[in-house]
Formats: sequence, structure tokens, C-alpha cells
Amino acid sequence: QVQLVESGGGSVQAGGSLRLSCVASGYTYSTYTMGWFRQAPGKEREGVAAIDSDGTSYADSVKDRFTISRDYDKNTLYLQMNGLKPEDTAMYYCAAVPSFALSAGDLDSWYLTRQVDRRLEIWGQGTLVNVST
Repeated sequence: QVQLVESGGGSVQAGGSLRLSCVASGYTYSTYTMGWFRQAPGKEREGVAAIDSDGTSYADSVKDRFTISRDYDKNTLYLQMNGLKPEDTAMYYCAAVPSFALSAGDLDSWYLTRQVDRRLEIWGQGTLVNVST
């Protein structure tokens, strides 16, 4: 059974840090590009960061504050979030897409502009992050 399970969300004051984790199972982890998305109340889901074997990419709103990484031995994706702001409050989702669906290094076409066939995607259930002033 293909599955992504997120953890690490919680409540934190502005300026604080959290680390999200996403454990993958049921598929060949190394052949998938991974990413983090978020959805704030009343807003559409948006891409936060993505990672593949060639590198990483970040949305402008989180650049220099968030770091995405992955551990192939543990089949785990991480998102280190520093300098959190109230506008970072959202449900955070881990997602995966087969790397063959993307051109090499073209992460933006998936997590930012959503041009990849969504039927190929795998999604977790989400973990809630709440940042207070």
C-alpha cells in the first residue's frame, strides 16, 4: 500500500522553528521526486519546496527560511522551518510524483505551476502548523 505519513506539526510563536517529517512506504522511494505543499484556511493549496536527485527548489515566500531534505535510507522527507511567520499557518502536505514525469531539474513545473498529470501524485494526510504572534 502506497502511503505518505506526515508528522511534526504544532503550534509555535512567530520566529520559532519546526521540523516536519514524511515517511514513505509502499513504493520505490528513490525513483520519486518529493515535495511539500501547504493550504491555509480559505486559500488554495500551494507548493512550498521540492527535491529530486539534482537539487532543491523553494517558493519565494519561504526561501532562506525553510530547508527541504530527504533521507534515502529511512525513506523520509523533511522540512526544516525557521523564522516562522503567522502567514506560514496552514495544513502542510507531503507529496510524491514519479521522477520520469518531470524533465531533469524542472521541479517548478510540478510543485509551483502544477503542470504534471495529477493522477501520478501521491499525497499524505497533512500536518497542521499554527504560528501565533
